[in-house]
Amino acid sequence: MKFTKESFGGPQKQILKFPDHYVALAVTVDDEGVSADENGKKIVPAGTIVGGGFINDTSKFAVKSNDENAEGVLFNDVDVTYGPAAGAVVIHGFIETGKLPESPTEEAVSALKQITFIK
Repeated sequence: MKFTKESFGGPQKQILKFPDHYVALAVTVDDEGVSADENGKKIVPAGTIVGGGFINDTSKFAVKSNDENAEGVLFNDVDVTYGPAAGAVVIHGFIETGKLPESPTEEAVSALKQITFIK
């Protein structure tokens, strides 16, 4: 696994409506199916709804899953340019829907029982 250090010049995107009330798990975010941007970077954006079975098996990768298999919401942007990378997934809290890269489906909202989506 390759590690790089970068400064982004500004604060990370905040997806939480109430930043003092949430629970997040450490995960490994998969790079499979992530397209590179104009700079050649593969970034999975904060607010991406993910699943993959990582809650019950920490050896599994977090993958995009805006459906009934959703398990949480990616807390920060994760750079997977050089392969799977460490990240955090919110499994309990209040998420601001206007800050998500795409709206959660009804299936994802039903699956994420401990997350409340607020406009």
